[in-house]
Amino acid sequence: MSLDYCLMVTGPPFGNQRASSALQFALALLACGHCLNTVFFYQEGVTNANRLTAPASDEMDLVRAWCDLAHRYRVGLHVCAAAALRRGVTDALQASLLKCGSDNLQPGFELSGLGTLAQAVLGCDRFIQF
Repeated sequence: MSLDYCLMVTGPPFGNQRASSALQFALALLACGHCLNTVFFYQEGVTNANRLTAPASDEMDLVRAWCDLAHRYRVGLHVCAAAALRRGVTDALQASLLKCGSDNLQPGFELSGLGTLAQAVLGCDRFIQF
């Protein structure tokens, strides 16, 4: 039986295992034939969307790995806009409005609100937070 999942990632790409565990879980559930429509990045998890993140050569590049997953499986990568702005992650529109000079949201991610998370949770069978 195939289930629809929604994941919420609250951990940064480096410093703890939450984001990497979420990515591994996402890949495993997709490999088992389940559906994943939305990954919502919240709190420190929004830093997974920072395109200026530069991991060491011997570390996994989680930012690009999330983008690969989204592209391959058509998964929406939603980033809480309020949490992102507090942590210096912004798209071109917000950077222009705030007169920041430039944006740093990795292509493939989208700034969203908590309403997007609520809709995703209501439409899924399983909601899992990392």
